[in-house]
Amino acid sequence: ATRPLSSLSKAGPRVGTHYESNSRITQIMSIKGKAYIAGIYEHPTRKALDKSVAQLHAESAAGALADAGLGLDDVDAYYCAGDAPGLGPLSMIDYMGLKNVRHMDSTETGGSSYVVHIGHAAQAIAMGKANVCLITLAGRPRAEGMATGTAPRNLGSDLPDVPFEFMYGPTVVNMYAMAACRHMHEYGTTSEQLAWIKVAASHHAQYNEHAMLRDVVSVEDVVGSPMIADPLHRLDCCVISDGGGAFLVVSPEVAKSLDRDCAKILGHGESPKNIMNGQVDLTYTGGRYSGPQAFEEAGVKPGDIDYASIYDSFTITVLETIEDLGFCEKGKGGAFVSEGNLISGQGKLPFNTDGGGLCNNHPMNRGGLTKVLEAVRQIRGEAHPAVQVADCQLALAHGTGGSLGTRSGSSTVILGREDA
Repeated sequence: ATRPLSSLSKAGPRVGTHYESNSRITQIMSIKGKAYIAGIYEHPTRKALDKSVAQLHAESAAGALADAGLGLDDVDAYYCAGDAPGLGPLSMIDYMGLKNVRHMDSTETGGSSYVVHIGHAAQAIAMGKANVCLITLAGRPRAEGMATGTAPRNLGSDLPDVPFEFMYGPTVVNMYAMAACRHMHEYGTTSEQLAWIKVAASHHAQYNEHAMLRDVVSVEDVVGSPMIADPLHRLDCCVISDGGGAFLVVSPEVAKSLDRDCAKILGHGESPKNIMNGQVDLTYTGGRYSGPQAFEEAGVKPGDIDYASIYDSFTITVLETIEDLGFCEKGKGGAFVSEGNLISGQGKLPFNTDGGGLCNNHPMNRGGLTKVLEAVRQIRGEAHPAVQVADCQLALAHGTGGSLGTRSGSSTVILGREDA
């Protein structure tokens, strides 16, 4: 016999979410310390005129494996998202010549997919399903001349939201602009405060030889740049770039066998945020839910974090996310960032020290994977010396997928040093 859906709410609280904290069960179910991030690689290409998407995936995979000191035959699990061509994992496993894969995951949550994959890979390792999980991202939107962010997104009439929303002409940028307008209305946030996020990213990007935008900008530069969708200016928006990246999630046994530093996975969370038929608060993200999950599992608090990689498709994305993750009170993000708190060596919360999506790289319009890469560099002490956080013990990486103005998905991971 089966229970009706209406009875599920009476069956008890959900384990491992913000609804309930049962220490004994949470400890048993936790992935804390049960997996590590080993090899990482960020493809240096920013305009891939002579490479296919599959080639970018494969070159990124090869780079991550070389960084870890592993080979293709060591990979027994492969993870990708909607950016992978063809049949996703089936096509890429065949293309890359992976012979020993026994676990696959093609979870698609937009730009947060690759942070979601970390949790799923750690779960697979903890269950004995895999030992070396390869996660890749790649794309060519710049080479293909995509009108990223400003073109209406009619992704197919069979999608459930299209008949109700497409008639209004939603684009990526105007959906984020709508969220920014609401945040300004509710909390008095200003364009100048949002501009400080770009300023901080540019201070870091100047040291990254691969960053698309390396010039340090001022608040005046940002608010003086062309308006794209009120109140977001051109410099409030991320770059459009080709390229990709990859990283490996491995078991503790594999991590101990490698001749290189690894980052321990301490906590992970993921959560959607739905539009609720229009009854939705545009001033928060899914990080309101994924963040507490990750902090609880890691056993740390926002104030313990030494470095944060925050998804930065737009400046408003960062502002809302740092509030939702508990780095400052809701509505106080504008004041927090305008005090220079995001600048490494100066502020309380150094962020995106590679320049992030706002200045460095946003491959295939998806920034979650590159956020993980820089967090691992910080934990290893391998970020550029000018932006390396001194004695970085704890790092957070956060991904956002979808749109703040409609449906979105968030995922948060907390990383520590190998001996954490």
